[in-house]
Amino acid sequence: MKRSMLGVLLVLMFVAVSIAAAPPLTFTFSDVHANKTALETDSFAVNTAGAIAGDYVDSASVQHAMILAGKKLTTVNHANCVTTGGFGAGAIAFYGINSAGAAAGWCTSTKTGLYTGFVYAHGKFTAINYPKSNGTQAIGINDKGDVVGLYLDSSSVQHGFVKKGAKYTTIDVSGGTSSEAWGINDKGQIAVFALGSSGYESFIYNGKTFKPISDPNAGTSGTIIRDVNDKGDAAGAYFDTNGFEVGFLFHGNKYYDVKDPSANNNTRPDGLNDKLEIVGRYTPTSGANVGFKATTK
Repeated sequence: MKRSMLGVLLVLMFVAVSIAAAPPLTFTFSDVHANKTALETDSFAVNTAGAIAGDYVDSASVQHAMILAGKKLTTVNHANCVTTGGFGAGAIAFYGINSAGAAAGWCTSTKTGLYTGFVYAHGKFTAINYPKSNGTQAIGINDKGDVVGLYLDSSSVQHGFVKKGAKYTTIDVSGGTSSEAWGINDKGQIAVFALGSSGYESFIYNGKTFKPISDPNAGTSGTIIRDVNDKGDAAGAYFDTNGFEVGFLFHGNKYYDVKDPSANNNTRPDGLNDKLEIVGRYTPTSGANVGFKATTK
C-alpha cells in the first residue's frame, strides 16, 4: 500500500512539474485575402472546420459578405443592404459562423436606414431583429442556432441581446452603458462588453453571472472581449497606454498578447474556435486593414 501511494505521489509530482514547465503559447500568423483583387478583407469569425466569415471590398469598392473555406470563396449579397462605406457604415458583413456554416451578420437597410440583422444558411436569409427596436446587429451564433448581438431601443439606447428559439432577452452590464454581446459558445456562455466608468469592461456571461475578463496590460481605455469558445478561452483586444489595440488570448487563466508581426499599431482579434485558431484584422503601415489568421502551438 505504501508503494502504491508513493507511485501516485511520484506521478502527481511529474504532472505538476510538466505543467509548470509547459512552454508559453506561440502564434503563427498568415494574411487572409478573399481573392487576388480584393481591396480589403475583414475576417470576423472562424468555426471548428476553419471556415472564416467576414466581408471583402472588391475592385469596384463594393462590399460583400463572405465565407472563406480554404481557398473556396462564397460571396453573399442582400438586395436590401447598402454596399459601400465599409462595415462601420453598415455595408453587409458576417460576424459569426457555426459548425454547420450558418453565418450571423447585419447591414444598414436601404429601405429603413436602420441596422438589420440576419442569419444566412443554405442560401437563405432569416431576419434577426429585436422586437420594437431602432435597429439590430446579429453578431455571434453557436451550433444550437442561438444568436447574440446588440440592438437600439425606442430611445436609441444600446443593449446586448441573446435570441434562443423565438425568445429575445436583453443583456445589460450593471453599471455600464452601450452593452454589446459578440460571441456565444455551445454552452451558452456569452462574450459581453460595455463602457464602464474606467473604459471598456469585458465579461463572460453564463446567463446569471458575469466573469470579468481584463487584460492586466490594458491602459485606461480597458479591454474588449470578442469571442469565447467551448473551452472557455476568450479572445479580443485591449488598449495599451498609447491607445493602440493589442490582441489578447485568455487561455489557461493566462493572458497572451496577439500581435501580427506585419501590423503597424493595431491588431484586433475577433473570432476564436476550439482549436485556438484566431481570426481578425490588423493595420499595416499603409493601406486598408488586412485580415489575419493566427494558429497556436
